[in-house]
Amino acid sequence: MIINTAFRLLLTLNATSLLVIIFLVQKGFTLGHFLSGISWLEWTCLLPNFVSYTLYFLAPVASTGASIALSSKLGRDEFVKGQMQSIEHANNSFLPSYLGYFFVALSIQNWETLGFVYGVLFVFTFLSQALYFNPLFLIFGYEFYNITTKSGTSIFIISKFKYKNPDEVSIPIAYRINNYTFIERGH
Repeated sequence: MIINTAFRLLLTLNATSLLVIIFLVQKGFTLGHFLSGISWLEWTCLLPNFVSYTLYFLAPVASTGASIALSSKLGRDEFVKGQMQSIEHANNSFLPSYLGYFFVALSIQNWETLGFVYGVLFVFTFLSQALYFNPLFLIFGYEFYNITTKSGTSIFIISKFKYKNPDEVSIPIAYRINNYTFIERGH
C-alpha cells in the first residue's frame, strides 16, 4: 500500500511538473538565476538559456523513466485473450486537457500564484485516481488505451504494445497503479 501511494505521488509529480517548467521558461528563469549566490556555481550565469530549459525538461523525463522502472514493484494482474469487449486509443483524447496546463502556466504571474495553482492541480490529479496520463510516457514509446472488459469494467492501460482490436489484447503481467489504471511494461 505504501509503495503504491508513493508511486502514485511520483506519477502525479511527473504529470504536473511541466506546468512549473513552462512557468520557468516563460519568465526566463535560468539556472544562473537560481545559483547566482553560490560562488563556485557562478559560471552557470554564462550558459545559454536553452541549456537551463533543456535541463528543466530532462528532470521530469528522468523522473518518468524512474517511475517506469519502479512500476515493477506494484501489484500484478493478468488480462487474458478474449476478456476485452472494446478498446479505444487514448493518446489524443487527453492531450487537449493536458495542453490546458500550458496555457494556465503562461498566464501565471508570480511564485505565489504558481504555488497555489500547482498545489490545487497536484491534489486534484492525485485524488482523481482515475487516470495518470503523462505525455512524457510517449517519449518512452508507451501508448494509452481505454479498454472495456466483457464484464463492463472500464480500465486505462499504459502499454508498450500497439493494440487495434480487443481480441488481440493479452497481457500476462499488468502492473496495477490503482483499480482502474495499469501499466504493461513489455515482455
